[in-house]
Amino acid sequence: MSESPRFGRHVAGFLALAAALGAAAGVLWWLIVPLPAYQLDSEGRASVTERQLTQFFAGDAWFCLLGVLIGVGLGIIGYRLLRELGWPLVIVVVLGAIGAGLLCWFVGYKLGPGEFVPRLADAQPGGSVPIALTIRAKASLLLWPLCAVTPVLLASSLGKDTEEPTPLLPWRRRNRKSAEVSAGGKV
Repeated sequence: MSESPRFGRHVAGFLALAAALGAAAGVLWWLIVPLPAYQLDSEGRASVTERQLTQFFAGDAWFCLLGVLIGVGLGIIGYRLLRELGWPLVIVVVLGAIGAGLLCWFVGYKLGPGEFVPRLADAQPGGSVPIALTIRAKASLLLWPLCAVTPVLLASSLGKDTEEPTPLLPWRRRNRKSAEVSAGGKV
């Protein structure tokens, strides 16, 4: 059996896993983020308390935490499953993590209350309007692939080398052969 269809199935399976984890993270993000709400006064002016202003960043913080956990998990799974792929593994893991992050954002936004401006325009005086569930710091998306590629790079650079390089200097080759002979075979 050819190696390329097997790797193709593994890559497709990995990308499907990344998409599923991204969608599940979007649901979890929607469930755990407390959305602050603007309060409308009798004249229709919207205001928010200082305490609720700090909660504006809770969505980004939870998104980043999910990105770290899922990114590291994808990196470990990708390395264990696809390490024989070679350097393209990094590209596959990065693409999977970016896709998972975008899908998390999309699912969380769609499950959230939706666009803020139309809801604010329709709100009645004395009511409250929660903010939209979205990421405000777009750089939060970069954390997903960064955390996914870190285990791959650490494992490939610090792990056991499967290919033993040939020594460049001739006297080291002789020393290796004499060590093999004295050890009764390979070292």
